[in-house]
Amino acid sequence: MSRNRRQGERERGPARGERAAPAAPPPAPAPMPTRMELPAPTGPRPPETGPLILTVEPGDTYALLDSGAGEKLERYGRLAIRRPENQAIWPRRLPDAEWEDVDAAFTGDTDEEGTGRWRFPRGAFGETWELDYRGLPYLGRFTSFRHVGVFPEQAAHWDFAAEAIRGAGRPIRLLNLFGYTGLASLTAAQAGAEVTHVDASKKAIGWARENAEMADMGGAPIRWICEDAVRYAEREVRRGNAYEAIVLDPPKFGRGPKGETWQLFEDLPYLLSLVRALLSDKPLFVILTAYSIRASFFSLSALMGEAMRGRGGQLQSGELVIREAGAEPRLLSTSLFSRWTPTHG
Repeated sequence: MSRNRRQGERERGPARGERAAPAAPPPAPAPMPTRMELPAPTGPRPPETGPLILTVEPGDTYALLDSGAGEKLERYGRLAIRRPENQAIWPRRLPDAEWEDVDAAFTGDTDEEGTGRWRFPRGAFGETWELDYRGLPYLGRFTSFRHVGVFPEQAAHWDFAAEAIRGAGRPIRLLNLFGYTGLASLTAAQAGAEVTHVDASKKAIGWARENAEMADMGGAPIRWICEDAVRYAEREVRRGNAYEAIVLDPPKFGRGPKGETWQLFEDLPYLLSLVRALLSDKPLFVILTAYSIRASFFSLSALMGEAMRGRGGQLQSGELVIREAGAEPRLLSTSLFSRWTPTHG
């Protein structure tokens, strides 16, 4: 995702002494795409519990070494990485020397959708490097949006989904919307699910397929779909297809391959209505995560509760956090989530 203009950059005006050209009329707004008419959910809301705090602990393959002053210091496999982190408003614990002794540091625009660049204090190395999650290898890569191809806090959801799939004792079809580089899809397929992975970015789909090949899962039952998540969900509803498990991790803003726009607050309620319509008669779970938004987990919980009226089950909502390594560790909040499960899986 990118902006037409970097945040903070301004239009250049006429030179001194020149007369400004008449302002062109603003372009007509693009027509809103027609949305499917779906029956409004009826029945009682599922009971809610929260806040549930899901914590990622430091380990061999990933650790949050320190955070503070608007940055975080992490270890991904063999590499120490320094990146911006708006949530880290507290002081750092480690000395400056340890913050400077890194393999890669992100500089430039710190906005979630802005672009910047990486510097490599110990010398440049390849574009990618190998990482591992519970024996599942995948590729890390330095992107212009400060990400490296994995959101480690999501491991709590990967583990939950894998355990539920293995314990179901029946075929499970999982739909992964906004699937990114595929770790959720690969761990679900490894657990026995038939997976449909959807992302609007061709690069992300290509990266996910690289990860599948690297994990020797090129033949796994995963369909890779490069399409706008809302448009794909609509087509699946029209086809009468259904899934036992649905995972969605939408961004705050995004664009589809045909110019579709995604605005989380405007579009998420409609997408959740499609998600409800796509659930099979024997569902296993729905997991919704949201990051970089000004909201509370109560908002996600209320929205999920309305979408799941009459389906029974229960809601668990809260935050995904990462615990720092070392003495007196703090918890870094990364995203909000709401998870629905049926009374009997």
